[in-house]
Amino acid sequence: MIKMKPRAFAAMCALSAALFSGVYADAQAGQLNVNVSARGNQRSTWQDAFDKFKKANPNVDLKVTYITEEAYKVQMGGWLATDPPDVVSWHDGERMAYYAKRGLLEDLSPDWKKNGWDQQYASVKEASTYNGKQYAAPLGYDAYGFFYRKDLFQKAGITSEPKTWDEFLDDCKKLKAAGIAPIAVAARDSWTLAAWFDYLDLRINGNAFHQKLMAGDAPYTDPRVKKVYTTWKTLMDNHYYIDNALSYDLDSISPFLVQGKAAMMLMGTFFSSSFPADVKSQIGFMRFPVIDPKVPTAEDGPVNVLLIPAKAKNKADAHKLLAFMETPEINADLARGWGQLPSNSKATEPDDPISKVGFQTLATTTGGIAQFYDRDMTKEMADEGMKAMQQFYNDPSQIDALLARLEVTRKRIYHK
Repeated sequence: MIKMKPRAFAAMCALSAALFSGVYADAQAGQLNVNVSARGNQRSTWQDAFDKFKKANPNVDLKVTYITEEAYKVQMGGWLATDPPDVVSWHDGERMAYYAKRGLLEDLSPDWKKNGWDQQYASVKEASTYNGKQYAAPLGYDAYGFFYRKDLFQKAGITSEPKTWDEFLDDCKKLKAAGIAPIAVAARDSWTLAAWFDYLDLRINGNAFHQKLMAGDAPYTDPRVKKVYTTWKTLMDNHYYIDNALSYDLDSISPFLVQGKAAMMLMGTFFSSSFPADVKSQIGFMRFPVIDPKVPTAEDGPVNVLLIPAKAKNKADAHKLLAFMETPEINADLARGWGQLPSNSKATEPDDPISKVGFQTLATTTGGIAQFYDRDMTKEMADEGMKAMQQFYNDPSQIDALLARLEVTRKRIYHK
């Protein structure tokens, strides 16, 4: 046995530890960890794209973790601040900017220039930008509107899609008289109610006012906000929504349309992937009707994105994955599988009938495109606003008290 002096032994231990730690770090850096928010019917589309990436990059050890949407939203901030994966899926607009502002995201501006994204993703560049820098890699985006059952419209004597709010209310009345629930809504997921607020505000007050409200620059006690809620209340007073809507989330609501228990649902084009092939022929998709013809028509068109956390360990492979996912072919494949619209200008246009309507809806809008209530607004205010919408849905008689509370919250959050 060779005897070693304590100092020499300590030096050897330190060297061994350094070598081991270097090997360990290399092993860790070699694995590319990706967290993705996905409902069950979206996973196969994600996985197809990841499988193609692995085939093209066999040396990358890709590990993908799929997480349900609501759980994902809760955990996102914690990941980014502590020990994040290398790539995460998320939302554009304020949702992205919230983390960019806090220094938690990798600057992707060089990727935009190097990969030609400045040209290919020009239409969504603004939504992917914070403080002059791009932090997001865009994927598909959704048009919002009404899914509706053509056969139930016919049964109720409705011969065409309603273009105005008065026509819409008249059609709801006809459906109810025929024993058909006019509207399904998954109110347990508060963001589905936010779609209603967005569209009523956009149609009544226009996008300029809507964006002021989203930025905290308009009071909730403004008569224009109250008009949104009183218009909305008409649908509840006439029982045009399904019963017990607050007990249904998005995953449990699709049977209402699939089985013909409800005639309409306000939702993004991604929801089309929920319909079985034998039902799709009976499903139509239409623009939210006009309420005030003097207000330019605006739409919600939220963009889904990929981000690289600032604390990611394997940034080299993360940038490689983003470059692959942003190619026109993969962008189109993802959009097609999700029932969305490709955001890459070189991608093939959708051939699905619902996606075609959504594409035309966004392409012809004259009043602007919003990102969606909880993506245009700072998170704390959005959470309070959507909680208030559920309270309003539960008891529509308390509009003034509800808006007064939201105004106190706005002043506290924005100091305005």
